[in-house]
Amino acid sequence: MNTHWTLFKITTFGESHGNALGVVIDGLPSNFEIDLDNIARELGRRKPGQSAITTQRKENDEDFEVLSGIFEGKSTGHPITIIVKNENQKSKDYSNIKDLFRPNHADLTYHLKYSNRDYRGGWRSSWRETLSRVIAGAIAKQYLKEKFGIEIFAFTKQVGEYKCEKVDYNQIEQNILRTADENMAPKMIEYVESIRNDWNSVGWIIECHIINPPAWLWEPVFDKIKARLASSMLSIGWALGFEYWAWFDTVNLTWKTYNEWFYNIDWKVASKENRYGWILGGISTWEDIIFRVAIKPTASIYSKQNTVDINWNEVDFAISWRHDPCILPRVVPVIEAMSAIDILDLVLLNNSKK
Repeated sequence: MNTHWTLFKITTFGESHGNALGVVIDGLPSNFEIDLDNIARELGRRKPGQSAITTQRKENDEDFEVLSGIFEGKSTGHPITIIVKNENQKSKDYSNIKDLFRPNHADLTYHLKYSNRDYRGGWRSSWRETLSRVIAGAIAKQYLKEKFGIEIFAFTKQVGEYKCEKVDYNQIEQNILRTADENMAPKMIEYVESIRNDWNSVGWIIECHIINPPAWLWEPVFDKIKARLASSMLSIGWALGFEYWAWFDTVNLTWKTYNEWFYNIDWKVASKENRYGWILGGISTWEDIIFRVAIKPTASIYSKQNTVDINWNEVDFAISWRHDPCILPRVVPVIEAMSAIDILDLVLLNNSKK
């Protein structure tokens, strides 16, 4: 499916080497003044060519086009359609894999499911599809902040053995890896550059903080907020794992070390360490929601790889096109966008019940 969620609903379309990609956003209340410059900024955070550690494909993603749903700068209450045209495709670069299945890509599964595939890039599995999510997420983030005081910050938590030890939201946009720890940033960057110089790629962990959420998101049993967030995060290409707050470290804890007492802090029930991310019974409280997403290493590297072709012959190949040795900094705005889309959908759904 290419449509996501219920009331604040998005439908993404387009391919990485087609004419354009875009999104249809339905359910945004009318007469909301949309900051188009903010959309451009968010697209700029996601676009390729930001630094030496990302793909050098050049796209003017900030030059998007609004086709419907916005009049005189405000939402009309009808579907908003926004597109971004592709300008820097080099489809001929992919000609040598026309009949090959790249390891750890969607080439094989697309071929098995559809009996065809657009070999020029990743088709709908391309990272370029995420620009549609970022457009919708930019609007959702703005609405959540202005109407409900909810803010969302994601940042690089860990690359290799290098882990962010402190969190300063003001540091996120001050380094090319978008980490929140200024002391750790140089070490992370040096490590990623060594991986790139070895014609290799690396995985990492992104942490996301949802600040000031309401105390009723979402439903018990099958529609827990942690299940919603996990579903959205794992829909992102290359995302392999989702965990929140106490993480998988709980395997090393007993109930006596994991359990926390409740306290009255500023007339709110709170704990000292918040090991369970203040999601209780699948429902949020008023405390910040904190989760992490693990991202696999980029599958396209310059080193030679073994694979099979469409006739099931074993062959080897090496890519010759542009790729991300570390897509890490471009994932951060996508994580924020998907979080905002989730939270806004739930907020609007709750308000519709009143």
